[in-house]
Amino acid sequence: MLLRVRVTLPDRPGTLGQVARTLGVSGADIVQVVVLERLGGRAVDDFTVVWPGAARVERLMAGLAAIPGVRVDGVWRAIGAPTTTGQDAELLAQIAANPADGVATLVDAVPGLLAADWAAAAVVPLDWASRSGGSASVAHASWRAPQPPVLPEVTPLRARTVTAADGTHYALAPFGRAGLVLVVAREYGEPLTAAAFHSIEVDRLAQLVRAGAVILGDRLDLVDAPPVTNVT
Repeated sequence: MLLRVRVTLPDRPGTLGQVARTLGVSGADIVQVVVLERLGGRAVDDFTVVWPGAARVERLMAGLAAIPGVRVDGVWRAIGAPTTTGQDAELLAQIAANPADGVATLVDAVPGLLAADWAAAAVVPLDWASRSGGSASVAHASWRAPQPPVLPEVTPLRARTVTAADGTHYALAPFGRAGLVLVVAREYGEPLTAAAFHSIEVDRLAQLVRAGAVILGDRLDLVDAPPVTNVT
């Protein structure tokens, strides 16, 4: 199976090699490495690895944590290797070519782009969190989403992250009209522990949503769906 492994490590020569060797010794075959952040002498790296299903993930996590200065931020299942921003342009081109299904196309693609479990486009009342604005509704959910999707009780005015009480991590980005919000989730599950969405990932989501909103324009005002009552 594919795993995403996120580590924070000292940004100095040799440390990345130690992490790579530890992954190899533990039985992981590295597919790709993406640097999310380099700041203040520290780096945040995402490794996508092929992991033998019978092996214990705890061994991998313990080996990485034993490297001086290294912190394991998360290990979770991945749908595929990290995608590039060039693929974001391809996605937006697909939306432009078929705007009638634009929201569904974006929702279905985002989990793969951000190594998430599922996504949903939700119509959220402005004062939903106060319970005086009615119920949220789901316009479209990706195929791995729970039925009905469990939504965080947040009305974001800008892209942001939320972690629910059960450990599920959410990234949310508003389309800027019609109360429509794109919700992306990474679910918690032992022994795997998904990392929270990094600011780079949230920015990427926000850019996709803004571009999608420009392409779809007034079509977003027509998005609606039955209400959802289960929120976190």
